[in-house]
Amino acid sequence: MKIKDITTYLESIAPLNYAEDFDNVGLLVGNYNTNVTGVLVTLDTLENVVDEAIEKNCNLIVSFHPIIFSGLKKLNGNNYVERVVLKAIKNDIAIYTMHTALDNSFTGVNAKICEVLGLQNKKILIPQKNTIKKLTTYVPNSAVEDVRNSLFASGAGNIGNYDNCSFNTEGYGTFKGNENSNPTIGEKGKLHTEKETLISVIFEKHQEKNILKSLFETHPYEEVAYEITLLENTHQEIGIGMIGELPEEMEEMAFLNFVKNKMQTKCIRHSKLRNKPIKKVAVLGGSGSFAIEKALQKKADIYITSDIKYHEFYKAEDKMIIADIGHYESEQFTKNLLVDILTKKFHNFAIILSDKHTNPIYYI
Repeated sequence: MKIKDITTYLESIAPLNYAEDFDNVGLLVGNYNTNVTGVLVTLDTLENVVDEAIEKNCNLIVSFHPIIFSGLKKLNGNNYVERVVLKAIKNDIAIYTMHTALDNSFTGVNAKICEVLGLQNKKILIPQKNTIKKLTTYVPNSAVEDVRNSLFASGAGNIGNYDNCSFNTEGYGTFKGNENSNPTIGEKGKLHTEKETLISVIFEKHQEKNILKSLFETHPYEEVAYEITLLENTHQEIGIGMIGELPEEMEEMAFLNFVKNKMQTKCIRHSKLRNKPIKKVAVLGGSGSFAIEKALQKKADIYITSDIKYHEFYKAEDKMIIADIGHYESEQFTKNLLVDILTKKFHNFAIILSDKHTNPIYYI
């Protein structure tokens, strides 16, 4: 099995196309064609994690956080990032990272938090923009069904709980090939009119390559007329953060203690209590101050995240509770999620959960 086999599967769960623009995801160290001896899954790739990979004969580390975040201008081993990269290269260990691609997956980081807290009816808190595209193409009527079904098979035409969705309009197409053409229908040098159907389908942007491949392979014309448009519609299952509901209301302090226990955190910093029961819960793993307003708009009773600054707690406005449970603590179950995902697919292969504790923050 090669690295590409594993990363292709991971990207079917969390396509890299949906990572945030500032992020650095994918294969950071290594070659996709390398044969894999074992996979070590971690939240962070530190030196001791690379040592663990060497010890356990794992030449692929799947990490949530990217060890290379901004550009490296030197590789002298003068800081922990350079030392990790040097050690990985020296020992032929590849490093693959998912970060915000997994944050924006409906079954990713925030879904795992919802699972741990037992939340129901979960929905994306902030759907990502620019995720849906539309393909329009023109097909001779004799080939319409074949082309349309091929597009559906490659992932086009899926909308929420529906698939095989398209819009079709019949009309006439005209064309005249020059002396170098090889028309499937009609003759070169002669104007031809053909009964055609306009087919319009939407698709998630990460599927574009496969959809166009299907179009070109199935369409009978030598030159395929098509256009792709980026839509402003939001995809309700691609985006960051989640909001869900508890099965039963809980009193505020009881819920905060519940969160402290379930999320295995030693400290919860929170805004003023409201003396109202908790039912609707918004969550966002990692730094989440940017989503406070969205959690308020969604009428969450409490927003659970991390890295909230002093003045940002005021934004609760007595309309909800903001709870900062710690960055590591909010994302710690992500590596368990990745192990579960990989084990279900590659159940006869060594998928190992790192036993290294990588939280840089300690409490007294």
